[in-house]
Amino acid sequence: MSQPTQQIWRNWARTESSLPALTVAPRTAEQVVRVVERARETGHAVKPIGASHSFTAIGATDGIRIDMDRMRGLVSADLERGHVTLRGGTRLWELPAILGPLGLALPNMGDIDRQSITGATQTGTHGTGLALGGISTGIVGLRLVTGTGEVLMIDETSNPELLPAAALGLGALGVVTEVTLQCVPRFLLEAEEAPAQLDEVLDTFVARSRAADHFEFFWFPHTTSVRTKTNTRLPLARGTEPLGRVSRFVDEELANNLAFGACCGVGAFAPRATPSINRFVETVSSRRRYVDESHRVFITNRRIRFREMEYSVPLDAVPEAIRELRAMIERKRYTVSFPIEVRSAAADNLLLSTAQGRESGYIAVHRFHRDRDLGYFRDAEEILAAHSGRPHWGKMHTRGAEELSSVYPEFARFRGVRDRLDPDRVFANPYLTRVLGV
Repeated sequence: MSQPTQQIWRNWARTESSLPALTVAPRTAEQVVRVVERARETGHAVKPIGASHSFTAIGATDGIRIDMDRMRGLVSADLERGHVTLRGGTRLWELPAILGPLGLALPNMGDIDRQSITGATQTGTHGTGLALGGISTGIVGLRLVTGTGEVLMIDETSNPELLPAAALGLGALGVVTEVTLQCVPRFLLEAEEAPAQLDEVLDTFVARSRAADHFEFFWFPHTTSVRTKTNTRLPLARGTEPLGRVSRFVDEELANNLAFGACCGVGAFAPRATPSINRFVETVSSRRRYVDESHRVFITNRRIRFREMEYSVPLDAVPEAIRELRAMIERKRYTVSFPIEVRSAAADNLLLSTAQGRESGYIAVHRFHRDRDLGYFRDAEEILAAHSGRPHWGKMHTRGAEELSSVYPEFARFRGVRDRLDPDRVFANPYLTRVLGV
């Protein structure tokens, strides 16, 4: 284990920071146990940190920060069952190089791959597709160092009753040192991106989501149209038709990053220009189709720093919620440069999953990191919460334990597991105290 140091921690979005008393970088579960034991002896809290890509203070601590960078890579693979065990700090962007040679892939991914596998699963990262859950739903086993320093194996044969809590545990139950995922054979995605009218897409959102393997859309406020993305799963033998290097560079680097970043910068310093900029972006939205390996289609390179809040709502509530957001933006005269992203996911049985027990639509609102937030997030949150909304645990929100307990049927059960695995709240911090209670 590397020598302890003291250094400021900041998340990717620069929305949160803290000054841990110590930062340590263990290499083994046994070293993590020693860190937990030391924390208990000295009265410090412990927080493991992967890529720091959460927008909340879920990873902040003034106690001992565990840097997971030295705990990365493949542990083992069961090719017959499609099970792959990874060390907890492994990054999502590393998975294609790990899984590809094994002939495997994740069933679904979000559109960002900078997170660690435990950071992504502990906060409920998801993609889109009504037949598929978030990444956490693919966890079939994990190794957990609890708040008492015990190392627990949690899988179908050992402590199976804990898996629905530990697979998406907010970091409140312990340090996940290894995670076993249910993977699928490598596959291709046929991507079709196209402009469409907002009202027509809202009217057909549920039907489109049910008809496609993966459907999502992006709406730039102050415009009347959206950009849709429909992905269809294909066998690997079908063969790829990838975007050319020039086309990918023009679309992803010049348009999505350089040009869009410049537009956001102009909008930040001259907010009144934002509606015109968004309408210009609307006019240049084009169609494109390509076929490539799943991870190359799921992931988008995003280099523009932003802030984000995302809520899940019952699937059927998505159209009305978007219309209320549109009316609120117009009524309050907000200028919003970043698009609203809309996705969906299958119901699952994880205790604190945002899709627990219900098919869910996801509505994400964003702000360019230099934009002055004049209440847009607050007013959007009020609308989304009113639709039985559940905030993404890794995205900005203001909900507390009392409010959250009313929208999570298994909230009390999760807190019972927390009492068992971390009775002394070794892994607590102000964020967890706010969302889970003491």
